[in-house]
Amino acid sequence: MIFPDELNAPDTNESQLICRRGVLGTLGLAGLGVLASASPAEAFTALKKGNAMPKVSVPTSSQSPSSRAVPYTPAPVTIPGVLPEEWAIRHASTANDYLRYLNTLGLKRIQPKDVILSHAKCSGGVWNTLPPKAWWKRMGYTLRVVERIALEMNVSEVEVISTYRCKEYNARCGGRRGSWHQANIAVDFRFPMRASRVTATARELRNLGLFKGGVGGYWNFTHVDVRGQNINW
Repeated sequence: MIFPDELNAPDTNESQLICRRGVLGTLGLAGLGVLASASPAEAFTALKKGNAMPKVSVPTSSQSPSSRAVPYTPAPVTIPGVLPEEWAIRHASTANDYLRYLNTLGLKRIQPKDVILSHAKCSGGVWNTLPPKAWWKRMGYTLRVVERIALEMNVSEVEVISTYRCKEYNARCGGRRGSWHQANIAVDFRFPMRASRVTATARELRNLGLFKGGVGGYWNFTHVDVRGQNINW
């Protein structure tokens, strides 16, 4: 599948600023089985037209069975490690569901909790968000590509740096306008070795037909996306 040519310029490096007002949680979700297959992401026309990205609404109130209004506080997101408190409360209604989906992928070298944590960042006072639910399977496809690269290089654990970025956060963290991270089809990741080796292997596997998309090489991480058109930087 071919995506808009004008969106093929490389991303810039993302700010790694993380707001660390954290809360501890524990993971209570078991894997639900391996997803049989996933298709590449469809064309990202919203960016081409300059439209705003879809927004994720978070419920702030609820009605009791007796119809008497009562305060509603979403349960904290149960991800191991430290999550920024503000982000965790804001996204409690969807983050656990997204984690459940990621667990169904049966990934061995990518930890689903690390994918969730990659969203819980802020830059310039703007918080990143989770992707719209309709786009979740897009990331599943890209993560399978990264998992295959890790298998090829005999890497047991992948450090996930960046996945989905909402439009506002992308603008503040130094991401390129039209970045494929905004379509939830791109991953920045790192292996415990020279990034140049990882980038070269990703390109070799892509050229052998593993996927169609962009591979970007940076001094300390690699970018992979599944835009449907091969491009290097």
